[in-house]
Amino acid sequence: MDQEVKKIKIDDLVLWSENPRDPIDENAKDQDIVDKALEDKRSKWSLSTLAKEMGDYYDFSEIPTVVYKKGKPVVYDGNRRIILGKIKYGLVEADGSEKINIPYFPREIPCNVCIEEIALKNVYRKHADSGSWAPLERDIFIDKFLNQGKSLFLALDEETGIISSNQHLNKGFVRKEILNKESLKRLGFQIDENNKLVSIHNDDEAEQILLDIAEKVKNKEISTRKSRGKVLEVLEPTSRIIIDQNKNNKFNSSSVKFTDDVKSKKQKRRRSRRVKTKNNELFGGKLYLRIGTVSNIYRDITDLYNFYIENKSNLSDRFPSLVRMSLRLIAETAADEVELKFDDYLKNNFETAKKDLDDE
Repeated sequence: MDQEVKKIKIDDLVLWSENPRDPIDENAKDQDIVDKALEDKRSKWSLSTLAKEMGDYYDFSEIPTVVYKKGKPVVYDGNRRIILGKIKYGLVEADGSEKINIPYFPREIPCNVCIEEIALKNVYRKHADSGSWAPLERDIFIDKFLNQGKSLFLALDEETGIISSNQHLNKGFVRKEILNKESLKRLGFQIDENNKLVSIHNDDEAEQILLDIAEKVKNKEISTRKSRGKVLEVLEPTSRIIIDQNKNNKFNSSSVKFTDDVKSKKQKRRRSRRVKTKNNELFGGKLYLRIGTVSNIYRDITDLYNFYIENKSNLSDRFPSLVRMSLRLIAETAADEVELKFDDYLKNNFETAKKDLDDE
């Protein structure tokens, strides 16, 4: 039989160390897994919540999936319930578990005993699309246990650690809309045929851009409701300058690594070198503004100016005054956004702006 229900003692059941919820070393002991579940750094186990949801007693309609490996019954599905059982009967040390109100739990429980192939299929069917696994855990399971290969999302994390160290990135919309092939290429990154990260940026620049993305998702400047499909446009001006300046570089191997959460990692905001611009170029060159009304007006003014340059012979000599008036409009709009009077806005920013001007 590929599957059959058998009663097995809680004492004999072995926790699965490679559980996609929070995998650790395959040789880990039950105690190691229980310690990790109780610590629950990433809020993956929630044992106290599970104990409340179970009610007054263990429900036999939700039985663990078990595979015998080397003669031992390993729990492939239902590890959280078995942890509660082991804690209840003192089979593991559990500091802090006194806060968990564990319901009635029989010492011997029915289990679905099956071959590993069926166990893996059952686990995937129950968890892949139920919301109990985040996208990264799902991709790990598909690669490691179903042998369907690494997704770009998983390969990027294995190369950089950017997702696992910033759990707010471990979401479906980030996987589909932000850290996908097209978006990454636009930002200057690719995963090559060997699942290695390559980039047009050096490691410091690549780190700044990836951290910028993580911060924008964390602060909900990019979300399912805001700035969808506008990853590049939402990035800080310094990041966009780097991307623009490096756009003609060749892709080379990258060794960026993240181990800390983005909030504890300082972003490197470097002033980019001044780029020599063409004579008479409006604003002295291309500007990188925060997404919003001011940025939209800037692009409109640039288009208006370019129209003037291309059609100068067909336009009146007073046409440049329209450009001049639009420059006042953008300054007034910027002042309104920070709720300042126009004159006060100019005075507050004059010295800073003057420092950025060269002799030309």
